Amino acid sequence: MSVKAVVFDIGNVLIEWQPERYYDKIIGEERRRAMFSEVDLHGMNDLVDQGHHFTDTIYDWAEKYPEWRDEIRMWHDKWIELAAPEIPHSVRLQRALRAKGVPVFALTNFGVQNFDYATTIYPFLNEFDKQYVSGRMQTVKPHVPIYEMVETDCGLPPEALLFTDDRIDNIDTARARGWQTHHFTGPQGWADRLVEEGLLSAEEAI
Repeated sequence: MSVKAVVFDIGNVLIEWQPERYYDKIIGEERRRAMFSEVDLHGMNDLVDQGHHFTDTIYDWAEKYPEWRDEIRMWHDKWIELAAPEIPHSVRLQRALRAKGVPVFALTNFGVQNFDYATTIYPFLNEFDKQYVSGRMQTVKPHVPIYEMVETDCGLPPEALLFTDDRIDNIDTARARGWQTHHFTGPQGWADRLVEEGLLSAEEAI
């Protein structure tokens, strides 16, 4: 079946998400490694992605580890610096698809409050035809329910959806449901796939 809608992940597809890089710059790699070995910061972030309150979750986590309190709070207080920069070529592809009249959706593991904040910094996050944000939906990739909810809401058959994500586990679940998929390893490969599918011309995909 031909593609009827294109589905973008956000982290490491449209916006770089490398928290370790931020902490390496601020506190140094050695100290960052020590903190990440003692504190499950990605587990903390998973709670936010599941719908727990952004501020409350991170500040509560910080109180559990007083020796790392200030550094953990940076995950909240400096969050937009962790979620940066945008990936310009991917943003151009998103906008080029919409300019051609192709519906473009977001399917992202993202908290409620920090997604709302991100939309004030990155205007392209407001430009999707549909936003499927895990924190709002209270279920996350790669678990099946979030994909089922997308299918039900958009009303398209799975095989009509073309989904890109940087995480292969997220891709695997989508593929198992019949979605067309692209494992994102960089914007040029994604651009080539969109041209291959006939959704954009080579010039439009630059």
